[in-house]
Amino acid sequence: MRNLLKTTVLVTALAIAGTAAAAGDNTSPVGTWKTIDDASGKPKSLIVITENNGVLQGKIEKLFRTPEEDQNPKCDKCTGANKDQPIIGLTILTGLKKDGKEWSGGEIMDPANGKVYKSKAELTDGGSKLQVRGYIGVPMFGRSQTWVREE
Repeated sequence: MRNLLKTTVLVTALAIAGTAAAAGDNTSPVGTWKTIDDASGKPKSLIVITENNGVLQGKIEKLFRTPEEDQNPKCDKCTGANKDQPIIGLTILTGLKKDGKEWSGGEIMDPANGKVYKSKAELTDGGSKLQVRGYIGVPMFGRSQTWVREE
């Protein structure tokens, strides 16, 4: 009877730990994020953020396109190595490093116009949202977007 009780407690503890691990780390932006179009309010893309040696980068994993739109558009307004590359798979967020409660010092590229901006990001709503800001010069001169964590 005592072994059965120990086994039950152990199995329950492991199940709880597994559930917590599966829920993800809401203190880090690492994961999949849904971007929302500023004008329409509709989902625009899925961005996967990864971390390597404390530095974040984000790639476009999926685009939400209407049937009449090109389903595999290329970045025709990009320059350099990204010129005419498929937007799906494009790295648009680079170089963000933890700085207090935010990540800063990075860059974000807008495939719609091919421009690269300085960037910073901060988790909000318990890690379920990411405030991403792209700017020129100082953060005051820029634009913010709220990305929503995909579960």
